[in-house]
Amino acid sequence: MTSPRKNPDPAAIWAILEQVKDPEIPVLSIVDLGIARAVNYSDGGQLEIVISPTYSGCPAMYMLEQQIREILTEHGLPDHIITTRLSPAWTTDWMTEQGRDKLRAYGIAPPEKTSHNKSVLFGGQKKIPCPKCGSDNSEQISEFGSTACKALYRCLDCKEPFDYFKCL
Repeated sequence: MTSPRKNPDPAAIWAILEQVKDPEIPVLSIVDLGIARAVNYSDGGQLEIVISPTYSGCPAMYMLEQQIREILTEHGLPDHIITTRLSPAWTTDWMTEQGRDKLRAYGIAPPEKTSHNKSVLFGGQKKIPCPKCGSDNSEQISEFGSTACKALYRCLDCKEPFDYFKCL
């Protein structure tokens, strides 16, 4: 008599999901970004992965779902469902500290956890630390960088331009 198959520990599933990378910033996984929200098992043992897009209508979500399906199937987990949850809306606060460190190492300033700098409401600019030299002597060049979720900054000390992943 064969015993029923035991579901993998959720920690193992999270490790598998770490292999699914963001198409715009390939050093970040969907776990780093907080796109992967939950790993659940139904009473019948079916695996459910809950994901949230970084913004409603994100064109990468279909591709990310396909990659999740492929990686789970490759790891012997073909019986799964993927649930997309829009509420609550994704926020940069869901990014992991490891993800923020990876962004910085990649040359992109990570988002602040929260912003208490209300001067931006009156035309002021955030002082964002340069990911290359660490100086916060920076200026915003453009509200939009290489993508809509990033702003373009320049470090006034090392003179290097850099993207800032905006706080959402």
